[in-house]
Amino acid sequence: MKINSQTAMSRKLYSSGIEVANLYAAFVWLSMQLLEPGGQMAAITPRSFCNGPYFRKFRVAFLRAMGLKWIHLFESRKNAFGDDGVLQENVIYHAVRGVQKPGSITISTSDGLDFDKTRALSVPYSRVIHSGDRDMFIHLNGDDSDGRPAERIKCFTSSLDKLGLSVSTGRVVDFRVRERLTQTPGQETAPLIYPCHFLNGFIKWPVESGNKPNAIASSSGTSDLLVEAGFYVLTKRFSSKEQSRQVMAAIYDPTRIDARLVGFENHLNYFHKQRRGLPADLAKGLALYLNSSMVDQFFRLFSGHTQVNATDLRKMPYPTHEQLARLGVHIADRMPDQETIDAIMEDEILSCEQ
Repeated sequence: MKINSQTAMSRKLYSSGIEVANLYAAFVWLSMQLLEPGGQMAAITPRSFCNGPYFRKFRVAFLRAMGLKWIHLFESRKNAFGDDGVLQENVIYHAVRGVQKPGSITISTSDGLDFDKTRALSVPYSRVIHSGDRDMFIHLNGDDSDGRPAERIKCFTSSLDKLGLSVSTGRVVDFRVRERLTQTPGQETAPLIYPCHFLNGFIKWPVESGNKPNAIASSSGTSDLLVEAGFYVLTKRFSSKEQSRQVMAAIYDPTRIDARLVGFENHLNYFHKQRRGLPADLAKGLALYLNSSMVDQFFRLFSGHTQVNATDLRKMPYPTHEQLARLGVHIADRMPDQETIDAIMEDEILSCEQ
């Protein structure tokens, strides 16, 4: 459970230098401080501490004080702790108090609690916690012993900063502006885009059937929630682990939707250039890249939950302008199927490696 920042417990933790937003992280942090050098800890907790901004201070403190030796993953959230009503993704880990870091970490995986069928591999410590990463993300992969996604994505050396792009969470929180939403678009409204508007890699709007509104009033009261129409790349923020892809992207194409402004609902992230749209070829190439199996596999290495947060997307490596333009050529009126996307990415990687 989350810790209320206004409680006495929160103030006591903060005064002790323990800055966490969740009870389990506070418990582990306190336990860590009770250990003598060489003391050992085994814990079962949610995996969410492995990445993201909320647990950064906890990760930094933990990884500086402890040597992480073993992490066990569960392929299914339901099979391990479903009987207890726990549907978070959990991990078991073993660490030893001390500044000396191990040369390798064991990563094991089981479907549920049948540990007789556990698969385990030993990977270099530097592959799990990257040197120089100030956020100290913990990259986990229980299936790919050669770290193939992490190695292959090294072909793409750019970043959002280098591309001059940003990614943000949709600004429209629908329940806060419920009186300004409408199912039927009108002259004084702007399109409101939800995950339900994703279709074949593009945004299909409006959607006549469904329980989500299609539009938001365009007025002075909503102006800070809207952006100018243009080419944007959107990703869904929430998915289930059991879905074939966790990262799902679609293109907002302004030539398909007659509107001057547009709103993106809070369950979406959107890629933009100073809150304006992207060049068309760049948007198409970026969407294809994000929809590739390689990106999805890489993302799952460090994503400890089913959310695709803007912070996580900012840390991803990206193709250069030239590479994105080449990728964008392959998109016409719909996103290619998965096999074709992966073949296009394979060709780009091969040309990069030559």
